[in-house]
Amino acid sequence: MHGLVLFLAIPFLLLSTSHSAIATKPLKGFAIDLIHHDSPLSPFYNSSMTPSELIRRAAQRSISRANHFNMALEENKAETVIIPDEGDSLMEISIGTPPVETLAVADTGSDLIWVPCLPCGQCNTQNAFDPKKSSTFSVLPCDSKPCTSLQNHACQNNSKDCRYLYAYGDQSYTIGNLATESINLGSTQGQNANFPKSVFGCGHNNQFTTTDNPTGIVGLGGGPLSLVSQLGDQIGHKFTYCLLPFTSNSTSKLKFGSEATISGNGVVSTPLYSKNPPAFYYLNLEGITIGQKTVQTGQSGGNIVIDSGTTLTYLETSFYNSVAEGVKEAIGAEAVQNPPSPFNLCFQYDSASTKVPDIAFHFTGANLKFQPGNLFTLQDEFLCFLVFPSDRFSIFGNVAQIDFQVEYDLEGKKVSFAPADCTKY
Repeated sequence: MHGLVLFLAIPFLLLSTSHSAIATKPLKGFAIDLIHHDSPLSPFYNSSMTPSELIRRAAQRSISRANHFNMALEENKAETVIIPDEGDSLMEISIGTPPVETLAVADTGSDLIWVPCLPCGQCNTQNAFDPKKSSTFSVLPCDSKPCTSLQNHACQNNSKDCRYLYAYGDQSYTIGNLATESINLGSTQGQNANFPKSVFGCGHNNQFTTTDNPTGIVGLGGGPLSLVSQLGDQIGHKFTYCLLPFTSNSTSKLKFGSEATISGNGVVSTPLYSKNPPAFYYLNLEGITIGQKTVQTGQSGGNIVIDSGTTLTYLETSFYNSVAEGVKEAIGAEAVQNPPSPFNLCFQYDSASTKVPDIAFHFTGANLKFQPGNLFTLQDEFLCFLVFPSDRFSIFGNVAQIDFQVEYDLEGKKVSFAPADCTKY
C-alpha cells in the first residue's frame, strides 16, 4: 500500500520579471511545481526521520492547523485567515524589482499573500524582503479598497499607510503594511507569469510558535486578496492540482487558467458553497461507504472544507464515530487500546490476513473511491486510519486527495475530481 502522504514535489523555475507578459487579456495558462514540506528538496527535510515518523510529524501539523481553523470559525471571522504553521506545500516566488526569491506556503486555507520584510522582528533577515531595494514597492493608503476589505487594519503612526494585524490563539501573529509589488511565479512551460501591482502583506513583526517557519504564505483561498482572486479573469478563475506522495521522485503541479481544466472519463463535480470565513472552500459531504455499509451525514449546504494544507481528514465527531464503527466491522478486528500518537484508530496489521476496506466519499453529485493509501497508513505493526474526529467541523485533507486531479472553478462554483496518475500530470 502507499503508506503515506502528502502535498509534494519539486521547486519551480524562476522566470524573468519583465512586466510585458501582463496584460488585460487572459493568460493561456501556466503550471508551477510544489515542494512538500518533508521532501528531500525541502529546506525542512530531515533525512534521519523514517516514513512513519514523517507521517506522524505531518499529522501533528495537521492537528495544529485544524485547531486554528476551528478558532477562525468560532470567532466567525470574515476577514483574511492566515494559518500560522509550516504548511505542507511550499512554492518559490520572486518579489520586487530587481526580483528576490522567497519560499512560501501555497495554501488554500488562506487568502493573503505575505512575506517577512525588513526591518523585521523574529525573522531571518537574510531571507526577508527589503522593500527599500525595490523600485516597484508601494504601500497602500488606508482608504484603498484592499485595505478597507480587511477587518484588522489601521493607519500607521497617524499616516495614510495601511497597517494590518493578525493574531491567533497560540500567540502567533503577523503585523505589517499592506502594499503592492511585482510578483513573479515560476512556470514549468516557460510562460512569463509576472504580475505587477499585486497586493501583499509586508510583514515587519512576525511571531510564530513553530520552529521552522517558511518565509511567507501564498493564499489560494476564496477571499478577495488571495492570489487566485487577484488574478481572476486572467486565469479564468480556475486552478488545479494533482498531488503525489512526498516519497515520489516526480513533481506535483499546480496549474492555472486554461491549463487547469480537467476533462475525460471519470470526472465528477460537486458544488462550492459560500460561507464564512470566505477564505475556506466548502463542499457538501452526503455520506461515506465502508465496504458494504453506508453512513449518511443528513446534512446539506456545505459541511466540509477541502484544504490542501491539512494532512489528515476530519469528520464531525458523531458522524466520525459511525464511520469508525463501519471501519472496525469491515476490517473485522478490534482497535488497539493504545494507538501510536497522534493517531486515534489503529489495528494490528498482518499483511496476509488484514483486509483494508474499500471506502468511498459521497459528495453532492460526486462519488470518490479511494486507494488504501489515501485513508490509511502503516505505523510499524499497526494499520492506522488517517481520519480524525472533530468537535467543530470537517476537513477533506490532502492525503485523501493524492492521485486525484482537483479543479477549483470559482466562477462556475464547483470543484471537480478525476482519478489520475499524478506522475503524468
